[in-house]
Amino acid sequence: MDSLEQSYAYCRRVARSRARNFYYSFVLLSAPQRAAMCAIYAFMRYCDDLSDEPGATRPAIERWRAGLDAALAGRFGAHPVWPAFCDAVERYRIPHEYFHEMIDGVASDLDPRRFETFDQLYRYCYQVASVVGLTVVHIFGFDSPAALPLAEKCGIAFQLTNILRDIREDIGIGRLYLPAEDLRRFGVAEDDLRAGNRTPAFLDLMRFETARARNYYDESKPLLALVHPKSRASLTALVGIYSALLDRIVRENFDVFSRRVRLSALQKSWIVLRALKR
Repeated sequence: MDSLEQSYAYCRRVARSRARNFYYSFVLLSAPQRAAMCAIYAFMRYCDDLSDEPGATRPAIERWRAGLDAALAGRFGAHPVWPAFCDAVERYRIPHEYFHEMIDGVASDLDPRRFETFDQLYRYCYQVASVVGLTVVHIFGFDSPAALPLAEKCGIAFQLTNILRDIREDIGIGRLYLPAEDLRRFGVAEDDLRAGNRTPAFLDLMRFETARARNYYDESKPLLALVHPKSRASLTALVGIYSALLDRIVRENFDVFSRRVRLSALQKSWIVLRALKR
């Protein structure tokens, strides 16, 4: 097995073990697309881990950035992701700036996170999620440039869903992604979030944030018709899984404190089957 095959094998293992939502949609793609998705995911998973793991440091992230630049220039470091990642980037002509944006986003998580306005949060969501959507849409294939702003909005919808699901975990490590202007508007105190108090004010805040996320899902719907036909089932499944997670948060009456809201493997498999039939 040559180094490229070994690299792709490594990326598949990472995607299978870590991509709890994304991997379900990968199975609906052609083999080359699926391999590329795994390679991109493995790169982005490592980026994210650099800011989340105990002892995360800015120098480690900057070393990863330098490794990215070197790999894209044809000089692969020791990490096994690089051959497959660079092959996928070249094959699908993915703009390199997306990966630098993501590194910028995860680097910002090293500091305690607070956002005053939604505009500030949007910028963060763009860096850590919209760039994923913009990358993935290149693998899906598209002809109209109108697909790009729609992929950006789709990424925003996904990240807002993640933020609402992960309030308990995030505030436990000093991160609060809900904009301060929204907390003030609804009269929700940070201490209530730390204590897991589902006050009437908190429920009103969550209804507002859920509606905002749903609006981005709705605005991104035309993307489905713009990606190449062979990729539409995968995109349908991916959106279906994340929007179902948002629906689950609502059905749980926004109880994101007592346990992590998630979809079962059976539920995600059913969404994939429905997407395939459509």
